[in-house]
Amino acid sequence: MATTLDWMEIATAAADRCDNDMVEILGFMAPAEPDDFHSYFLLVAEPVCCIGCWPSDPLAVVEVFAAVPLAAEGRAVRLRGRWCLLTRDPAGWRYQLRDARLIAVESAEPAVISRRGLLAAGAALGLAACVPIPIVVPVPAWAAPPPVQGLTADLHSHAGRVILSRNEVERPFIPLAAPMRRGGMALVCLAVVADTPTTHVEDGRILAWRTPAPGELYEWSHRTFARAHQLVGEQGLAIVTDRASLDAASGERPSVVIAAEGADFLEGQVDRVDEIYERYQLRHLQLTHYRVNELGDIQTEPPVHGGLTDFGADVIRRCNARGLVVDVAHGTYDLVKRAADVTTKPLVLSHTSLVTKPLSWTRRITPDHARVIAGTGGVIGVWPPIGEFPDLASLAQGMARMVDVVGVDHVGLGSDMLGLLTPAAFANYDQLPDLAQALAGAGFHPDEIAKILGGNYVRVFRTTIA
Repeated sequence: MATTLDWMEIATAAADRCDNDMVEILGFMAPAEPDDFHSYFLLVAEPVCCIGCWPSDPLAVVEVFAAVPLAAEGRAVRLRGRWCLLTRDPAGWRYQLRDARLIAVESAEPAVISRRGLLAAGAALGLAACVPIPIVVPVPAWAAPPPVQGLTADLHSHAGRVILSRNEVERPFIPLAAPMRRGGMALVCLAVVADTPTTHVEDGRILAWRTPAPGELYEWSHRTFARAHQLVGEQGLAIVTDRASLDAASGERPSVVIAAEGADFLEGQVDRVDEIYERYQLRHLQLTHYRVNELGDIQTEPPVHGGLTDFGADVIRRCNARGLVVDVAHGTYDLVKRAADVTTKPLVLSHTSLVTKPLSWTRRITPDHARVIAGTGGVIGVWPPIGEFPDLASLAQGMARMVDVVGVDHVGLGSDMLGLLTPAAFANYDQLPDLAQALAGAGFHPDEIAKILGGNYVRVFRTTIA
């Protein structure tokens, strides 16, 4: 007989008493490396987008050793195994599940009907709209996807395999320009990753953090930005740096905004904003990633700075002056609130989704968190991991829920393409017309779809650039 543990019991006496007992627990797989099957992984309470979203807080994870390799799942899994309470663990974890076996694959939390879903369903819902329980509204089939008006844009992407691997192997690029043309995606914020060298896997154990050597991440940045430019050159993409190049972007002439996920390469030197702006045409800077850096605190780690640091505020001011979009994804709510007080330009939170009852380490955001971004005139990109959104219809409903909170002028698409550990509902730019169709099924009009699928980010970019 196995004891069922709930995440609310983690780090309580109830979980500790289960030491050496058989238990069952429901959670999401967070493996160390992309693969089809895994013998070792972390189990977390909510889906994670990438290795950088692993919580290192030992109270937020369970370390899992599977009896047999388990298929990677984007949905919640129920596991049964022997529960072990750890003491003085070298990696810092508190709990392990050993000899774990898969009991069931379960769906994520149900898609709750939104105001727009209700409008889309119309009279067919009848009195069901009065029932005080979640209602899943299917997206009706359409003969053809609706056209997307205006410039389309993805607020956060690693497409083309732009990320430089930890061992610096120059992996071959994969097509980016061709699927952008096929799907009609005009603009992608192509993000290099600033802090990759600070994590690795050793002896089958996740050692998520180490302190970089002085100058290490600055030197790393030169290689990562150079790789982004190499991809752009090989695939005939254009780089957007100003209003003229923005106006020239289209589905037939796909373009990128050079972006950085994490400003770790600054290493406390604000003048490097100008250097990277000039040398590598950086126009979109995410302040933090999965390392608590000199700019502020992150959602997946215990706070150190109390939010945005004074240096982080100086970086925002420099970005405002030079014309770089400031992205506060991964930053804590306290960081975002101070960032909103400091900035004179709209903020972007490029990839997340809405949650009403957050855990302390979640990458998702509350309605209040979202409203701070909208209050600057900014945009929130909704991401597509299938653990949250199993298909495009549910992704459209997730976008609709965000619209219900902040309004249609403040929501966009942040695919995190090739940055997610799990499969994604939106995994290729070929799918853009189908996502437009799903948004129409969720009750959005063509002009609203145009805003969500690019217009809102284009407005922020145009407002921001000098």
